[in-house]
Amino acid sequence: MTGIKDIAKAAGVSISTVSYALNGSTKVTEKTRQRIMKIAEELNYIPNAAARTLKTRKTHIIGAFLGDYSGSFYGELLKGINHELSETGYELIVCNGPESHRLMTERIVDGGIILGHRFTQEQILGFADRGHPLTILDRNMDHPNISCVLLDNEMGMRQAMRTITATKPHCIHLVDGPEENHDAFERRAVVLEQADLAGVAVRIWEGGFTKRSGIRAASEILEELKDGDAIVCLNDDMALGVYDVLQNTSFRIGLDISLTGFDKLEVTNYTQPKIASVSYSKLDWGKTAARALLQLIDKRERTNAKIDSKFIVAGSVLQKK
Repeated sequence: MTGIKDIAKAAGVSISTVSYALNGSTKVTEKTRQRIMKIAEELNYIPNAAARTLKTRKTHIIGAFLGDYSGSFYGELLKGINHELSETGYELIVCNGPESHRLMTERIVDGGIILGHRFTQEQILGFADRGHPLTILDRNMDHPNISCVLLDNEMGMRQAMRTITATKPHCIHLVDGPEENHDAFERRAVVLEQADLAGVAVRIWEGGFTKRSGIRAASEILEELKDGDAIVCLNDDMALGVYDVLQNTSFRIGLDISLTGFDKLEVTNYTQPKIASVSYSKLDWGKTAARALLQLIDKRERTNAKIDSKFIVAGSVLQKK
């Protein structure tokens, strides 16, 4: 394999001169740089990325560590991250496997964007203590090497609950998210708060942010569901599972019972009726997260941010009484 020593010998210059030319340094003239670049091309020189990384301490690669990356939710989020990085010369690696932490420990990535509980709180703090820049999307953490770009769950969820409680439901059936999930915790708290203020009973059913868990919860809810009740799902995947189950019953969504979700996935616009849901820009969330991480990597000011959310009323909600 051709190295810079071979280029230096062919060009009749020092190794340092070749290095300056290849790295675009102003320490060599443009004429010399052009001549060295031409010789490098003729010798099929390929830069050694590993050696360059050792020198610069940067790979110009960002890792997105996600609990999952299927479906429209993650697609829009990743599109936003990649859009922001593409203008800065950084590449994006997306991973969610059990060994993905090695990308951090082996410094294959310059920093990470984390969404999901693949990493524990202790692991994240450990990486931050060792100098790894991180942007966290699903929990609040205070560390000089950590930026938090969180979704404003309370804003949209409060709007949703005020709409639901105005219909005076007999009972709100809450299809919950994972117990340890930050977003589920915040959304659940608002549901319980608003229901209590309105004097409406809440029945909590176990969920897991998947369509399958929504189907399972709906099968159990049917044993207690009555006309006028509301089913509030803490994300759209579960709402879609509930929707599928109810299609095979006598309950009419939007006429007999209310059904709401959270995330405003595109598919909710094609159900009959459309499923009311809390909306926010996943694209902007990704862009904001990438910007915050790049600021940490460049040792600029640490930025925390919140992404606005808004409840979108649709036909799946009963009319206000």
